[in-house]
Amino acid sequence: MKLGIKINKILKRLHILDEVSYYKKIGIKIGKECKLYHNNFDEGHGYLLEIGNNCTITHTTILTHDASTKTYLGKTKVGKVTIGDNCFIGMNSLILPNISIGDNCVIGAGAIVTKDVDSNSVVAGNPARLVMKTDEFIKKHKEYMKHKPVFEKSWTKKTKEEKKKEKEALYDTWGYDE
Repeated sequence: MKLGIKINKILKRLHILDEVSYYKKIGIKIGKECKLYHNNFDEGHGYLLEIGNNCTITHTTILTHDASTKTYLGKTKVGKVTIGDNCFIGMNSLILPNISIGDNCVIGAGAIVTKDVDSNSVVAGNPARLVMKTDEFIKKHKEYMKHKPVFEKSWTKKTKEEKKKEKEALYDTWGYDE
C-alpha cells in the first residue's frame, strides 16, 4: 500500500479527513452534497465506483470486486457500481459489483443488493426486492407526519431538556426529527 493512502486512512480514522474527501482522494467519484457515514467502500477498485449528487450512505459496504474466482481461475471478478442522484442507502447494506442504482432510490437497512435497482424505487431485504416506488414512500410518510410527533431540530442541536421531551413524546410511538 502506498504511503499516501496509509496516511489518508489514518487521517480518516482520526476524523481529520472527512469520508467524502478521503474517498475522492483514492479515486471514487462522488457528487455534490453527499453525506457519508462510516462506510466501507472497495478501496482497491475505487475507480469503479461512482456516486451521484445529494446521496446519503451510512455504514454500508460497496464492493467493486469479487475475489471468489481468484483461487480457481487466477482472476478476480470486477464490476462498476453506479449510484444515481438523491439516493439513501441504509445502515449495513451491501452492494455487490456490477450494480446500477437509479436516481431517487431508498435502499433499506441491511439490504443486500445483487441486481440493478430502477430509478424511483424503495428496496429492502436479502436479496433486495422492490417494496414500493419512491413516490408511494414519500406519500406514506407525509401522511404519517400528520399524526406522529414531528420535531423541528436535528438531534445535534437539541438541548438536554428537548431530548428529554422528545423521548417522552416517543414513549409508545415513533416520529420524525430534522
